[in-house]
Amino acid sequence: MHIIGLHIVDAAIIVIYFVIIIWIGKRLQKRMKDTDEYFIAGRKMGKLYQFFLNFGASTDASQAAAVSREIYRQGIAGMWIQYLVLFLTPFYWFTAMLFRRVRLITVGDFFTERFNSKFLGSSYAIFTILMSLFGTAVGYMVAAKTFMALTPKPPEKYSVEEKLSVAQYQEYRSLKKFYLADTLPEEKIERYQELKSMNSKGELHSFVSYVNPVLFYFIFGTLVCIYVVMGGFTAAAITDSFQGILMIFFSILLIPFGLAAIGGFKGLHASVPEHMFWLFGTGTLSEYAWYTIAAMAFANLVSIVAVAQSMQVSGSATNEATARFGQIGGMMFKRVMMIFWAMAGLIAIGLYAGQLNDPDMIWGYMTKHLLGTGFIGIMMIGVLAANMSSLDAQSVALSALFVNQVYKPVLPDESEKHYINIGRIVIVLTIFGGIGMAVYVSNLLELFKYFISMPAIFGAPIWLGFMWRRISGKAVTIQIFVSFLIIAIIPNIFQSWDAARTHEKFLQQTHEKRITVTTKALQEDVKNGLAEEVGQKIQKTRIIPSYSVFYEKIARENPDDTNSRLMGYGRFHAELWILSWFGMDFSNFNKAQLNTARFLFDALFPILLLIILSYLSKPVSKDILDYFYAKIHTPVQPTPEQDLLMVQTNAKNMEKFESRKLFPKTQWELHKPGAMDYVGFFGTWVMVGLVILILWLFVTIGG
Repeated sequence: MHIIGLHIVDAAIIVIYFVIIIWIGKRLQKRMKDTDEYFIAGRKMGKLYQFFLNFGASTDASQAAAVSREIYRQGIAGMWIQYLVLFLTPFYWFTAMLFRRVRLITVGDFFTERFNSKFLGSSYAIFTILMSLFGTAVGYMVAAKTFMALTPKPPEKYSVEEKLSVAQYQEYRSLKKFYLADTLPEEKIERYQELKSMNSKGELHSFVSYVNPVLFYFIFGTLVCIYVVMGGFTAAAITDSFQGILMIFFSILLIPFGLAAIGGFKGLHASVPEHMFWLFGTGTLSEYAWYTIAAMAFANLVSIVAVAQSMQVSGSATNEATARFGQIGGMMFKRVMMIFWAMAGLIAIGLYAGQLNDPDMIWGYMTKHLLGTGFIGIMMIGVLAANMSSLDAQSVALSALFVNQVYKPVLPDESEKHYINIGRIVIVLTIFGGIGMAVYVSNLLELFKYFISMPAIFGAPIWLGFMWRRISGKAVTIQIFVSFLIIAIIPNIFQSWDAARTHEKFLQQTHEKRITVTTKALQEDVKNGLAEEVGQKIQKTRIIPSYSVFYEKIARENPDDTNSRLMGYGRFHAELWILSWFGMDFSNFNKAQLNTARFLFDALFPILLLIILSYLSKPVSKDILDYFYAKIHTPVQPTPEQDLLMVQTNAKNMEKFESRKLFPKTQWELHKPGAMDYVGFFGTWVMVGLVILILWLFVTIGG
């Protein structure tokens, strides 16, 4: 028996999962007495909860979808869109300590206290709440697209329009294969360009599903709301422990079935082109060359401290040691799970290359075709758990931001119960607000590239605020406005303004190139008479398509008319536009170089602007700075009373810290590293190396 294409056993597993989660939220509801308990779990979380909280809060199914879809498109190097965070992990050793020692509840509190500015605190809160709607949308989209792939309509039930869309996609797929191999007949080029434009605009589909995405969003959002509203951050932490186990199943389950279907690791290498196993892609065959990965990692390093829930996750720990070990443990475990996401993407290339018009559906497509009844249900609750574990912590963080930075300044004398109820309302609004964004945005990759850049707007002043006394509130205000204009406002205006979308300069594209590569023959090459055996070295001609410089894509306004206007689609890259003012010519750039230029601009511009503006403006008063940095330099004490006394004492005697500074008698508040700093930082780098070694072993087995 099936329900909209889903076996009743799998449907029952999903229902039971939600019953358990809601029961946990209900059990915790009576414990919520004050905002500290509701928003930050009373700072009572030990190492185990910190481990699963960090693992769960930083992991969602959208990341697995982003990794697998990019590997499906680019080969193993595509995983760096998410895996670049591997190189950031050692720095969490310091951020976890800073966020616990600062003794605040939200990142918005940091802006309010460090820069003595309620305006900056509320600006961060409003910006982060709006941005989080996109993040919430990603979780909805992945879960919905996975369900859609699991519930396909039989072709005999297609409407006329659906049949035409699927047939045209199959035709496009066939023509694209010949085009990339440089064997497309001249008379077919016009038809290929027409279908390419239709596919770029999302008009072609590889299959049709029973599931209505919008209806799914509302059902899923409602179920998440119920348990988070009742139990707050404590419910998020406890359920993340349960959901963490499910996420392990979610990450691993497809691999043995996929390898069995493709013939093991040898079959994988016989089915997937050799260059798709290169960990660091080349500039010509991949969008993720080593320098692109380095630029993206740098932009992400600037951004990581601006994540809304980061203050609460570390701040909920009993002390800084618990926060540090919990964060490194949870994050490194996630990095290991990502190897399995990468393997799923490689297996998808070998099994389904070119069969899907929407690579975001790969996870669901593989689940449908590789897993049996019961396993599909387990996979689905794993996907849902992965989304919910990040959505719950994020929604509580956002409600705390709104209450502390927006609501309390207006109504400061209300009861704790009143503030908790306001927080609950905000949780509902943010979770359901993400549904609107999920309807508005259709491409996960665009969102991930967007997220890497956007938090750097606030990340830059957070990093400098922790390290440098000289940075001023006025400098931060101006920098945020200018950076927001470049990274967010102009791109959104220009992608919806016809004058910009059709402006000749903005339609610039890179030059198409033909290259010859030496590669190992695949089974398909042997079948076509291009090689005598699999693995034989042969030469192939490849087309490196032209890429749009200033927009994500360029397509005809009317795909049926090859004489209609060319238009830009997707995000407008204002960063590249500004760089072009200084004479930079992007026509000979490849995709990897275009991305590198963008991300370097997004990372460096806010920092440089802040430093210049801070020297031209007045810093925050010495008393405020002394108290702030006294907290940063004072380890968390066993009791709240001892802790407060120690901070107050140190704030009155900041001279005692001068000898501990890396740069004494300067405005820089960087202390000399201690033994635990060296052990934690470099020990984590050793783990990073081990993870890369494991990844390398996985992609070379059978090659």
